[in-house]
Amino acid sequence: QILVAESGGGSVQPGGTLRVSCEVSGVGDAVRRYSFGWFRQATGNEREGIGVYDGIGRSYYADSVTTRFTLSKVTGREGDRMYLHLDIRNLRPDDTGVYYCAATRQFSLTADSALTTNTFKYWGHGIQVTVST
Repeated sequence: QILVAESGGGSVQPGGTLRVSCEVSGVGDAVRRYSFGWFRQATGNEREGIGVYDGIGRSYYADSVTTRFTLSKVTGREGDRMYLHLDIRNLRPDDTGVYYCAATRQFSLTADSALTTNTFKYWGHGIQVTVST
């Protein structure tokens, strides 16, 4: 059974830096062929894609995402888990929301489908990020 677990998050002041991380496991070395992504949802808004890595290693970022956001992906030492990090710099109050990590068995994603929630079947519970003074 696939497991998707986020960590990090919390309360940060504007201008600060934060990393949220995700661990995906439970499917053995098949995890290396999965695609992964980070999404966020602000109160009252729909869940939106931030950035995605597909199984080939291509990355896709939302047009609304600036260079403040950086994805990185690390394979676990024994190849049976994947870590997906999202680094956010110069945090702003409108970055506040619940950040979700997601995974899909789709190996190759297109720019049209990569950042849509329907592409992803497996989701973490989400982690709160609050940016305020």
